[in-house]
Amino acid sequence: MDFLSLAKARHSVRKYDVSRPVEQDKLDYVMECVRMAPSAVNYQPWKFYIAKEATMLEAVSSCYANEWLKTAPCIIVACVDHRQSWHRQRYDNKDHADIDIAIAVDHLCLAATEQGLGTCWICNFDADKCREVLQLDAEVEPAVLIPIGYAIDPGREKKRKNMDEIVFS
Repeated sequence: MDFLSLAKARHSVRKYDVSRPVEQDKLDYVMECVRMAPSAVNYQPWKFYIAKEATMLEAVSSCYANEWLKTAPCIIVACVDHRQSWHRQRYDNKDHADIDIAIAVDHLCLAATEQGLGTCWICNFDADKCREVLQLDAEVEPAVLIPIGYAIDPGREKKRKNMDEIVFS
């Protein structure tokens, strides 16, 4: 599949086949794609927690208010370690952790799509509760929850701005 087709195929999945687990080889492939993601100064300030067993799926799901997350057979928690991220010290000290994790999560979602799996970015969750559930250090931030599994919902047509609304010179 060419890249544009892959980008068009990826959509947010909010209903998964809970009876169909993600095969380990597919999960390994997806995580290898994540591992290859670029980051500022190649610091790779990320950690990924993979919840597959019922107790941890329930615990991670409890950090998000919507019930549909409980249909995912696997949830990946993308975390950033602000002690390991690059900061633009010379100018404004901008922490690039959020940019780095976004690139890695996008690799994850596109790789999952290529493998026939569905995903969804979830950023609206209780990060403090998630930090407690995963027993993370104070400097490690759970940034994104990514359910991953076989989609039941077919997705809907993507609404995107016209090219002339986003490109200028």
